[in-house]
This record gives sequence, C-alpha cells and structure tokens, in this order.
Amino acid sequence: MANKKKTVYVCAECGHETANWAGKCPSCGRWNSMKELTLDDKPGARADSRRSLPKAKKMSQLDTEAEVRFATGISEFDRVLGGGAVLGSLNLVGGAPGIGKSTLLLQMCATLESERTILYVTAEESERQLKLRAQRLGVENEELYVLAETALESILAAVEDLKPEILILDSIQTVSSAESDSAPGSVSQVRDCTMRLMRLAKEKGTTVFVVGHITKEGSIAGPKVLEHMVDCVLYFEGERNTSFRILRAAKNRFGSTNEIGVFEMNEEGLRCVDNPSELLLSGRPANSPGTCVACVIEGTRPLLAEVQALVTPAAYNAARRSNGIDYNRAAMLLAVLEKRGGIPVGSCDAYINVVGGLSLEEPAADLATALAVASSYLDRPLGSDLAAIGEVGLAGEIRSVSNLNQRLSEIARLGFQRCVIPAHVRNEIRCPDSLKLISVKNIGEAVAAVLGKQMAGK
Repeated sequence: MANKKKTVYVCAECGHETANWAGKCPSCGRWNSMKELTLDDKPGARADSRRSLPKAKKMSQLDTEAEVRFATGISEFDRVLGGGAVLGSLNLVGGAPGIGKSTLLLQMCATLESERTILYVTAEESERQLKLRAQRLGVENEELYVLAETALESILAAVEDLKPEILILDSIQTVSSAESDSAPGSVSQVRDCTMRLMRLAKEKGTTVFVVGHITKEGSIAGPKVLEHMVDCVLYFEGERNTSFRILRAAKNRFGSTNEIGVFEMNEEGLRCVDNPSELLLSGRPANSPGTCVACVIEGTRPLLAEVQALVTPAAYNAARRSNGIDYNRAAMLLAVLEKRGGIPVGSCDAYINVVGGLSLEEPAADLATALAVASSYLDRPLGSDLAAIGEVGLAGEIRSVSNLNQRLSEIARLGFQRCVIPAHVRNEIRCPDSLKLISVKNIGEAVAAVLGKQMAGK
C-alpha cells in the first residue's frame, strides 16, 4: 500500500504551520514566506515511536548535577557562552557572510585543550581551502579532523566512527538529508538536519557548533523554529569594512543573554578586546561638535560608546537616519529636544551614528544622543572630557538608570572629568574624586549646563 503523504505550509520566518497556502503568514505577518512541506504519514512508524517513548519520572528522581563546561580558550567567546561551552549542547553561530564565523570556530580549534577530539565538517569549502586558512591563522591541533561532506548521513557515520567530543558544521544551509526530498537550505531540510544534530548532541554528549547564514533582513536563513531547537544562538555583528566584531547571545539556555564579546579582525584572525571601551574611543576627535560619550551596561560590564550626530538644514523633506540607535527612539529624542530643549531640529536633517558598529538599545544613551544632536546644531563642542548618563522622558525629564555607580567608575577610569547625570539621584551615588558631576532635571537644563544657557534658545 502506498504511503499516505500530507502537505502542509510552513512559514520560513516563524515556523507557523497551516493546511492551506496564504500570501501572508497568519502568525508573524510576513508576506510570501509560506513554503510547501510534504510529510510522510506512516501509521506503522507512529506506532513504533509510541512504543519507544520513555517513561515519565518524578521530579524528585531527576538528576540535579550541574552542567559540565569546558573553556574554549577564547576569553570573549567564553564570556558570551556563560563561562564556556556546555557538554552535549547544540550552539548556533549566525552572521553575515565574511563576518568571521568560520574564523572564530577555526581559532577555537587551536585554543582548545589538546586531548579533546574535534571533527570540523566543511560543507562549503574544500579540504585544501580549509587547510590554507588554518595555516594563515596558525591553527595547529593534532586532534583536529576535517571532513568535506554535505550529506548528513555521511557526517553522522563519521561521528559514529570517530566519536569526537566537539563537532563543528559549516554550514547548516548546505547540508542535506536523504530522508527529505527538499533542496538543501529549504525549510524542511534545515529543520530535519538540525533535529537530528540535536538528538546526536543529547544522546552522545557531543558539543555541536553549527554555522548559519543570515538573510538580508538580518535573521538566520531557514525557519525561525531553528532558533527554538538549539541551546544557544550567537550572532556576529559589525560592518565588513570595519575591524570591530561583536558577538552577542540572542538565546542561551545555560547563561545570560546580555553578555557581548568584542573582537578585532586583523591579518592573523580575530583578537579578543579585553578593554572595549578604550578601543572604541580611540581616534576620537578632540573638541569636535556633535559627539558625546554614553555609558551602557552590556551583560556584567560597563561599556563606553561614542555617539555622533550631524544636523544640517533640510533642502527637501527632513531626514532622520540613525545607525546603532533605534530609528523610532531617535525620532522621539529629536521631538523632545525641540519641544522641551529649545533646539529647533524639526526642519533639519539629523543623522545619528554609534562609532564601532555597536547597537545601543539601552535608554541610558538617550541623554548623550540628545546632547550630541544639540552640539551639532549649535556647532559648539561639548568637550572631550564629558560623558552623559540618563534616560529622557517625553516631558523632557532626565530619569535615572541602573548600576549608576558602576558606570561612573568606568567613566572616571578612562580619564573623563565631567559627567551629566539625573539630579534626583545626586545624593544616592558614590562619585570618584576625579569626576565632576553635573546634575540636571530636564533636557533644557542639560543643554544650558554644557552648551551655555544663552545658546539653548538659539
């Protein structure tokens, strides 16, 4: 009897399944994202799977032993992972082509403990290409094995034969399984291959690192459910034409998702940046209008970032463009600055940029952004020794942020002499002796205090 097949439609963005095709996904609202997926409906197979189901256990009978970690040898990588990689975990490393995903994992092979067996599966490059890149990066590891293969069954057979502790697969979009008729990189192939790799990691205790490319929208190619299946999702951020790279955890079942790792790409590969604030502020112009330093918290450490603004008269419609700061928040700050601060930027083109490719999502950078815009409009520098911390409300008030003492210590450590803070927390903080605090209640006071009262109403 012929097998009965069932056809469903799966959204390539969020993984939503529906029996009928739709031009717009009912779940995430994405257009033209519904892909056809054929499933084999085998009653016998379902019966076998029911017989092999494990028995439920009481909570009191579960093993409470903590997860076992091992250091990768790359300090910034270990920081993002939460202190090291976990044995038996499935980790997804995503990023734009050429950003440094393969370089990071190949360097990890050189810094890992020599007794750990590693299988590097290159599904995009040949063995010769990988060898040449490893020589350029200085990768030498006697326990590093290389396999150039795209068939998942062959990869699993090599894992069964070699029994590596660590498996690196580059990349998931180019691997295919013979059990699926879909093309490599399709919704069904990516999902099925990832599911079998997850089963391998959990049953064998093998730590798996999978490389995933991102689409032009910035999401990992393939269904969104791919991110739900893995234990850790890491994103490489940064522009290809700059040397800075930022590794950020979008999901981590074994650690925090707030930590970031900062790297610098050079001829010898990726170099860990132990003091990112100092590096990000290097080359900063002295006493230049339209620039201000903000202090944000990334994970457990404070990070200083330079916010630049350029305000010019608008020839046509006003253009508000931001890079590193959310566009809607930038537009809100411009409106508050005009309404409450007396800076008429509504008829101007305003461009905002965060140096180094950082993405500032914390409201603590609001005050620094507003002061940078006001400085550019008035064409008057704030001074290279000034930093600003605070959230700006719609009424123009300056609100406090968390970990203020830690931020002030980092600002003072890097040699800044002045810092603008919210006035209502002035008596609650411990300020280093070398740092002068400028307490302000609203955005108007902030502009007047650092740019001159007579200039605020220009």
